Amino acid sequence: CSNDSEEDMFGDCDSFCGNDSLLAQVDDIEHKYLQDKNTDVKAAGEIILGNLQSGIHQKKQDNFSTSENVVVLKADKEDAFQMNESDQVDSNQELTESILDDLPSSQLLYFEKMDELSSGSRLSPASERRNKCVNSSSDKIRSPSSFCPDAGHRNRPTDFFSDSKSDLFKTESLKDHLKSAMTGNAKAQTLQVSKTKQLKEAVLSEEICVARKTIESSSVDIGPFYGLPSKVKDLFRQFRGIETLYEWQHDCLMLESLQQRKNLIYSLPTSGGKTLVAEIIILQELLCRQKDVLMILPYVAIVQEKVRGLSSFGIELGFLVEEYAGSKGRFPPIKRRIKKSLYIATIEKGHALVNSLIETERIDDLGLVVVDELHMLGEGSRGAALETTLAKILYTSKNTQIIGMSATLNNVGDLQKFLQAEYYTNNFRPVELKEYIKIRDTIYAVDSKAENGFTFSRLLNFTYSGNLEKADPDHIIALVTEVIPKNSCLVFCPTKKNCENVALMVCKYLQKAFRAHRERDKQDLIKNLKNIGNGSVCPVLKQTIPFGVAYHHSGLTNDERKSIEEAYSAGVLCLLACTATLAAGVNLPARRVILRAPYVANDFLKKNQYKQMIGRAGRAGIDSAGESILIVQEKDKRLVQDLVKSPLENCYSNLLLELTKGIQSLLLSLVGLKIAVTHEEVENFMRSTLLGVQQQLLSKEKSLSEIINDGLENLIEKGLLKGRISEKDHNSKCTLTITPLGKATYKGSIDLAYCNLLYRELKKGLEGLILESNLHLLYLATPYDMTSNCSPDWMIYLRQFNQLSAAEQKVADIVGVPESFITKKASGQAIRKNVDSAVVNRLYLSFILYTLLKETNIWSVSEKFNMSRGYVQNLLNSAASFASCILHFCEELEEFWVYKALLTELTKQLTYCVKTELIPLMEVAGVLEARAKQLYNAGYKTLAHLANANPETLVKTIEHLSRRQAKQIVSSAKMLLSEKAEALQEEVEELFKVPTDIP
Repeated sequence: CSNDSEEDMFGDCDSFCGNDSLLAQVDDIEHKYLQDKNTDVKAAGEIILGNLQSGIHQKKQDNFSTSENVVVLKADKEDAFQMNESDQVDSNQELTESILDDLPSSQLLYFEKMDELSSGSRLSPASERRNKCVNSSSDKIRSPSSFCPDAGHRNRPTDFFSDSKSDLFKTESLKDHLKSAMTGNAKAQTLQVSKTKQLKEAVLSEEICVARKTIESSSVDIGPFYGLPSKVKDLFRQFRGIETLYEWQHDCLMLESLQQRKNLIYSLPTSGGKTLVAEIIILQELLCRQKDVLMILPYVAIVQEKVRGLSSFGIELGFLVEEYAGSKGRFPPIKRRIKKSLYIATIEKGHALVNSLIETERIDDLGLVVVDELHMLGEGSRGAALETTLAKILYTSKNTQIIGMSATLNNVGDLQKFLQAEYYTNNFRPVELKEYIKIRDTIYAVDSKAENGFTFSRLLNFTYSGNLEKADPDHIIALVTEVIPKNSCLVFCPTKKNCENVALMVCKYLQKAFRAHRERDKQDLIKNLKNIGNGSVCPVLKQTIPFGVAYHHSGLTNDERKSIEEAYSAGVLCLLACTATLAAGVNLPARRVILRAPYVANDFLKKNQYKQMIGRAGRAGIDSAGESILIVQEKDKRLVQDLVKSPLENCYSNLLLELTKGIQSLLLSLVGLKIAVTHEEVENFMRSTLLGVQQQLLSKEKSLSEIINDGLENLIEKGLLKGRISEKDHNSKCTLTITPLGKATYKGSIDLAYCNLLYRELKKGLEGLILESNLHLLYLATPYDMTSNCSPDWMIYLRQFNQLSAAEQKVADIVGVPESFITKKASGQAIRKNVDSAVVNRLYLSFILYTLLKETNIWSVSEKFNMSRGYVQNLLNSAASFASCILHFCEELEEFWVYKALLTELTKQLTYCVKTELIPLMEVAGVLEARAKQLYNAGYKTLAHLANANPETLVKTIEHLSRRQAKQIVSSAKMLLSEKAEALQEEVEELFKVPTDIP
């Protein structure tokens, strides 16, 4: 666990095990008294532990705090260490003051309000505040095992000194209990204990046990809420506003295949409510079967949104929610003794997580894997990674259930065969979808029964002037003004530039009356965007937001995108001009969806993309119907007719198309993880992949055996595997082994196309790494796959080079970009010497990262390098992720030990790219830089402050923060704090574990 987590939880206390820590002091005292008076120490220990236990059971409890590295420990009735009574009173007063000083001002106001509300108490206001602030952990500290007493988990015995074994056991036990109490106090928030709450918890415990037994016995009587306690139903009502399930959701949850724990694929139109079914199945696995769960989602933003949304459930129901996205994630994950974990991961991180579980022989701990957007199997390198992940789970664990869901599946038979799964489908949509196309000023309804696929619907009723007709030949203004501002509208555009142009054009011709709609909220949004941009606002957004219009694409920063999405969801913005990525990302429904053209960039629209976009039309509970209108030119009419009539595209394996990220990467990890180490075993495995199912269709020239042979030969040539494979003996029992470089490559998730190059560059760095600044290290952490899209501005390149120190300029020379080359390029002279363009581009990108880490301002850096803010942020995110991969790569190669500490710190800097004090707050899912600054300035300076915050106080204190967002932030902070406490507990236990060979 990092120092950040320890500081967050225990102020200035550096560690549980440091020289000045509480445990170290207990150690000193215990050893001292063991020498003179062993029995007295035993009695003292019993009193301390008695007081700890009595605190857990609602009596007075131990109070502790750290101030100037001094720990005050108060016993209740009998002081174990003979503290003077008056000293004890003084200590308690100092203790209270120090703790209150550590709380943000908004929290102090909250506690004072609580004092007033409970003025009927017999305690004085001062002592009452002390009890509320300091003894806030007087609630019983529960573990999830209390939900199910027969779940196989038991609380640790409390009689620690009855064991007559060695003194080591005594020390371990005392440390454990003190640490456990400290962790409990750090996590606790509840101010008072209510009998009603205890009774509710008892009912919850009983219901979870009944549900678990019910599901294990596959009984028809599934208990109060699909085998889950009724509290789960209450939480869905409280957090999501869900009162009842749709009929299809009920039918799906009652499927015989689910009761028998068979794998399942289910498919419904967008907005049909697929995710809720998956979440109920996830909760059944976590609470009733007591197994860990992996949820795989396509994008980082969706992972973070889901972590925020499910953290509240985790806090209430006693499981952990862990984020695996970008540079976040621990490999292998911590093995929890009591609480179960829900890992929410991107495709790439999910793959790395499964690899680590297989390697540590813990794959059977994973009871369930849920894959959203299962059609991603057919999409490039990410599809190859997803196929690899699922194939490994199917092959190595017979107890792990797989659930896949998608709105756009066609060749389901192949997927069923691959996943050995049942299939459920339904055409349900909560809101009817009406599809239209527009040619000139005529709108046609999409009608599958009509001969050409369309039937006449209506003519556009909008008067166009000559100028307006010229500016808006596609009649977008006529289409949007039929629904905005009272209803919402999305306009999907082929390119990013087109999004901005459409937003500006619409605003230019909208009536002034549109500005009056929610005018103050729109001014607040512009103010918020200005804060995000450190005083700068995009000129386009500044012009369009007053009309309730904005654009949405990857050129925006994460903070900007999030603010615009929130404003749209709240109805402040009524029109978004966006690219196709919005359809695959966060859920932003609209009354009307307009497709500006049947193209994504220069490619004609695919049926899957079309279905995803129009699926955003119709808001459940608001609209009676949703409408989609595709704008078509005469030249594209025939193609569009084919589009609306055609079935969804088939989903094909990408293992062959993506060689280095596909089949070669898979073969390497199979040998490395010892899943398959002979040609015969590898071929056995490959038959169970989607490629194995579709092999005859995808590779007619070569057999599966020949494909495997080629892949293994290539890996041996690259020095990643050792062994002998030839045409003659490839079916023999010749065993393959992985080389250290091969192991580092698959454990670091390094693209095989670059692994040898990375090794050479790191090796060269050992000879002379320039450490005057982090420029050289940043060059090594700049992703190889971003260089091809980079076109340096040579004047900017030269200007940035000239601003470097002499030592930093030497970095350019070391990597192979001499000053003379940059100078000649900037002046337009001919270049005779051949310089690798990939290296030149990579150094340019590292200049951007170097400037970004110095200035921590994406706006100023994007202006300095004449690049979009979104591109700069994407570079930063990719570099953070790649630095994390290189770190895991170096951990496997002893010769690169020196890089470990350097890359650990660099990964952290790249992940957050903010001032150091904001990092603890930005660790919380969904808290980006702008929000972290607001929280810090309001006095919420640590993770513990945030975890103990009152959501109502946050809403009043922080601008532009909704009640729902405040609750999610507090829940996410509590979840993260809980994870860190668990990690500390595991560390301490590992540290004081008694070796099994001690008699």
